[in-house]
Amino acid sequence: MSSMRSLCHFRIPKTVVLLVSLIAISCKLLPQLSYAAAAKVWLTPFTVSSTCVNSDSRFTITDEMGIDSVRWDFGDPGSGAQNTSTNLSPTHVFANLGTYTVTLIAYRAGVADTTTQDITIVTPIPYDFPEPTDTTLCEGQRLVLNGPVVAGATYEWSRPDSVGVSIVADTTATYRLKINGCQVQDSVNVYFITMPDFDLGDDHLLCVNEALRLDATSQNGLYQWYKDFAPIPGETGSTYVVTTSGTYMVEVNAQGCGIFRDTVTLNFGGNPHPFSLGPDTLLCPGESVTITATVPGATPSAYQWSTGNRTPSVTVRSPYTLWVFVTVNGGECEVLDTIRVDYNRLRGVNLGNDTAVCKGERLVLSADFGNGTYLWQDGSDQATYYVQETGYYYVRAQIGRCVSMDTIHVTYEDTLRINLGPDTTLCRGERLRLSPMGAGANYKWQDSTSVPIYIATTEGYYAVVANNSCGRATDSVRVQVKDCECQVYLPTAFSPNNDGRNDLFRPIYRCELADFKLSVYDRWGARVFYTTDPGVAWTGRQNGTALNMGTYVWVMEYRNANTKELFKKNGTVTVVY
Repeated sequence: MSSMRSLCHFRIPKTVVLLVSLIAISCKLLPQLSYAAAAKVWLTPFTVSSTCVNSDSRFTITDEMGIDSVRWDFGDPGSGAQNTSTNLSPTHVFANLGTYTVTLIAYRAGVADTTTQDITIVTPIPYDFPEPTDTTLCEGQRLVLNGPVVAGATYEWSRPDSVGVSIVADTTATYRLKINGCQVQDSVNVYFITMPDFDLGDDHLLCVNEALRLDATSQNGLYQWYKDFAPIPGETGSTYVVTTSGTYMVEVNAQGCGIFRDTVTLNFGGNPHPFSLGPDTLLCPGESVTITATVPGATPSAYQWSTGNRTPSVTVRSPYTLWVFVTVNGGECEVLDTIRVDYNRLRGVNLGNDTAVCKGERLVLSADFGNGTYLWQDGSDQATYYVQETGYYYVRAQIGRCVSMDTIHVTYEDTLRINLGPDTTLCRGERLRLSPMGAGANYKWQDSTSVPIYIATTEGYYAVVANNSCGRATDSVRVQVKDCECQVYLPTAFSPNNDGRNDLFRPIYRCELADFKLSVYDRWGARVFYTTDPGVAWTGRQNGTALNMGTYVWVMEYRNANTKELFKKNGTVTVVY
């Protein structure tokens, strides 16, 4: 590459223009080819949750799109069978310090992409924060949390926007720190006190016999009420009811974050004017109510509602505490009243979306809104219903005059238990029939096909991925192909009708066999034939009775008597008459 770069900058005579052109093209292409080769390094990026020795290190693929199945190798052969996994997001425990090369093989539409990443496993660094476990701050303040200074270390805080040795704690949260991927055992809980925000309202001239409740409720506050700037003994609650003229003040102590005050002047005069908005009201979901303040002598502009309206009536469509001041007799004084609009707790029965449940599990449907009447599709009258089988489920709930109904469809699915069998070795020219046992109806092979029987003829990993409401399951099998000196063949069909042609099912071989075993199973998994003698044939019968025409599964195992090499094979045979 260095010689080519020197040619690119060498002054060349015009007589070799063609050579110059060819070199120029090479100079343009080489960096592009080099970049293209370097760009395809991270085919399927993944992250690891912890690089601590003897901790659970969870591996997560950052982009799972298009992946049919995976195979992990954690580069930790000392962990035995735990060194590999076919889970999409596996967990592995590294028991020793050091650097491990983790390999991920991801299959997309039958194409395998291999990604490797070095993971350095380290010892946790012990550290205790100098701050108290629980730290309380005032709103607007901030706290700087510092980790230990370790040369060359990487820092990862529980808040993803901070990765350095320090973090600014400015929100209520639990702050944790990882150093070199290891979780520090200590943590700090930071709480922020919200500043009091209250308003005692405008000054008013109230009619005789009226009363006004002042409210200064705030978070984490201590209260003291004053009349004409003198403390009112014993009045340390968040509210105070005023019935006599005076200037009223409340003092709210935010417990170390300041003292907040507000003042209002209330006078009483004029004549009593009986006035009421009526009793508190309870509505059914979806209903609304119009509240009218009927006061003799009030003018259209004499109304001041808590909603901001200035009209004699307002309409309420949600839970609300409504109050109104009404000026009477041309401004002589004001009357007031409050009404609470609530909604029946039966806010609409919701059994949830149609769903699927795994076999063996029980789904509980709830329409419980307290005292009321309930009616399910089978006539039961409890507030809850236990689902144990596929079907439509309906409930009608009623509280007072309010009624609500809902329906849900529930289906049951089996838990996935895929088994492709053990890794196997084929003799060249043989085929292995793989069946997705336990994969249910929604599955894909490593090449994204969904065939019921997959025929393996070449070396490699063959995998199936299945999904249903019970989760996701995968399994894979490694197939090796070799030239065999001792091959055993079995027919794919035979006709045990005693016509002297193809009446027997037995192996064909040309070498000495040892440890021979042959089993034949029907489609329900029951064994109908078994022998340890390769010279004994199956006649299509069981206990002397001819079996039905159909396809049967066979499993065969044997050793080459000379080399002691073990072979395991399986396949199917069809019985025809």
